[in-house]
Amino acid sequence: MTRPIVYSAALGIFACTTVLTVVSLFTTHWVTYSVTASTGSTFTKRLGLHESCSSVADPACRPFPSEDDCRDDKTFCSLWRTSGFLLSFATIVELATLVSFLVVLAGGKFKREGGWRLIGGFLLADAVVEFAGMGIVAWLYENDSQFVVPGWSLDYSFYLCIASASVSVLLAAALAASAYVLPPEDDYESLEDPFDC
Repeated sequence: MTRPIVYSAALGIFACTTVLTVVSLFTTHWVTYSVTASTGSTFTKRLGLHESCSSVADPACRPFPSEDDCRDDKTFCSLWRTSGFLLSFATIVELATLVSFLVVLAGGKFKREGGWRLIGGFLLADAVVEFAGMGIVAWLYENDSQFVVPGWSLDYSFYLCIASASVSVLLAAALAASAYVLPPEDDYESLEDPFDC
């Protein structure tokens, strides 16, 4: 049976992975282009799920993909926006997972005995949604014509998201394992009925 300490440790770790997901969602470091000119100056362009930043643009950052970006390649825009939606949805699933952790921890022995199934389901759903969003970005990076030019690379937001989804899978496995491996809690002792004496 899963113990409160196991749930508490998993909650702490999962709160950290939620922060990783939120950081990856709101930073413009999913795909980065960097090239150094012969003059020594470096040009960079960073793509986030909802914003693009460039070292030479004014203003430096703008919404991405914009209507101008989508005129020639509507497929790219649709897929990129889908990825952004999936990662936004993943944060909602993560918030629901955090609430389920708190409910299970506050619910006593009965909730802890079966709560790992609910939390594990949420953790796996979160991982599936995150991996799907990352998979779209990785597929676009490998196959879209705008990334053919040398200098493009996947950046740290992508890897933060991989770490977050991977930890969710590991936590689901750890909760399931603890439910089967750990002995049941013996919080209560049977009291003798005083009338049977």
